[in-house]
Amino acid sequence: MGKIIAIANQKGGVGKTTTSINLAASLATLEKTVLVVDADPQANASSGLGVDIKDVDCSLYECIINNTDVKEAIYTTDIDGLDIIPSHIDLVGAEIEMLNLPHREEAIKRILSPIKSDYDYILIDCSPSLGLITVNALTAADSVIIPVQCEYFALEGISKLLNTIKIIKSKLNTRLEIEGFLLTMYDSRLKLANQIYYEVKRHFQELVFKTVIQRNVKLSESPSHGLPVILYDADSTGSKNHLALAKEIINKNSL
Repeated sequence: MGKIIAIANQKGGVGKTTTSINLAASLATLEKTVLVVDADPQANASSGLGVDIKDVDCSLYECIINNTDVKEAIYTTDIDGLDIIPSHIDLVGAEIEMLNLPHREEAIKRILSPIKSDYDYILIDCSPSLGLITVNALTAADSVIIPVQCEYFALEGISKLLNTIKIIKSKLNTRLEIEGFLLTMYDSRLKLANQIYYEVKRHFQELVFKTVIQRNVKLSESPSHGLPVILYDADSTGSKNHLALAKEIINKNSL
């Protein structure tokens, strides 16, 4: 049975999509079968894995609103064992369209349950909000990865997200756990980055991943080529960081 991991933080620009793309590619490189679910209307995870949004006939939106068979929305990528359910700009309006649906918080859970056992890991890339689609992702997930940017205001908003997770855990999804806090955009030369690193460690202790994602030019460049960094430059720091994160998650889940 696969494990569904949501990658969430309502703060924008913390590295959710970068993590989703590159963690998925690293897990697939380590011979795991992986599905990325792009639950962000900006569809950056889709284009970052080489999907041309203009050519997508069936996306997450159609699965939620039209009850389209999920298998029609699964696209393959350049990496063996890595598939994606792309997003679409229409997903912006989906939250309003979903208001009258019965069990509207469980739409994504319903979509993924028939294919959960087909993959080792299903990663859901959430949008930077705590709206209904993100609530859906957290209701469907077994655990959540929270990327935290090593910059000022990093911890702002985390209490709000943790409160949302607590509510979802009590009302919609009792098995939801925190997979870990992931420190992103880390630059060891900056005093502030080190301060935030220790602050997050002090707050969340063993819930913080040992792996830290460092600032890296290749990591920033790779999405514009529609490639995860492991295909763009396998020797880059960004590639090595995500491979280390993938190994850490595999080890944690095999215990």
